[in-house]
Amino acid sequence: MTKTQPAASRESICELTLFVSGASELSAQAITEARRLCDSGVSGPCRLSVVDIHADPGVALSRRVIATPTLIKTQPLPERRFVGDLSRTPAVFLALELPVSESTRGSAEA
Repeated sequence: MTKTQPAASRESICELTLFVSGASELSAQAITEARRLCDSGVSGPCRLSVVDIHADPGVALSRRVIATPTLIKTQPLPERRFVGDLSRTPAVFLALELPVSESTRGSAEA
């Protein structure tokens, strides 16, 4: 007798954590870009957490974040990091080894 996994456990959830520095325009732009990546760029479900290093410096220290904005992909493994301008979508996908949705793949080829 073989067991089958539920569909939700077979499909890997992309987990991202964005580290920003305060309520600045740069932080707001980074949050917007990270949400855009999750909503329309990543293939499959995506969970985004945002950490303000001013409000929670301990998390930044424990995750070894030394610059902002930093976007860390923790799932699927391996963990990857991207530091800098998140509007550079192709560079973000490449650096984080993110699963790309068909719509993102098509617009990148155009």
